[in-house]
Amino acid sequence: MKIKRDDHGGVVILRLEGKLMGGPDAESFQTLIKGLVADGVGKVVVDLGKVSWVNSTGLGILISGYTTMKSNGGSLKLLNVNKRIDQILIVTKLHTIFETFEDEARALASF
Repeated sequence: MKIKRDDHGGVVILRLEGKLMGGPDAESFQTLIKGLVADGVGKVVVDLGKVSWVNSTGLGILISGYTTMKSNGGSLKLLNVNKRIDQILIVTKLHTIFETFEDEARALASF
């Protein structure tokens, strides 16, 4: 999985690409989130538009990032969730936890 960071006026967009399946990706994502928290960033959008697959470990990565941000007074929202991933969020009831957006401008404005 690749991660690209874009800064938008106090909001950081993390653009993920590939498969979100754990392994070294879990550690690098969590390190990135902790680094953002340490830098005082409290508004994060994770763009899943180029993520082709998420397994249970991948969901754990997202939950961990969400929890880390929330416990430090921040928030993490999801952008460009495809139908397959959306169905996984619904089945696991995670759609009640994650705020999701189809439009980047709306995601940024939601903060």
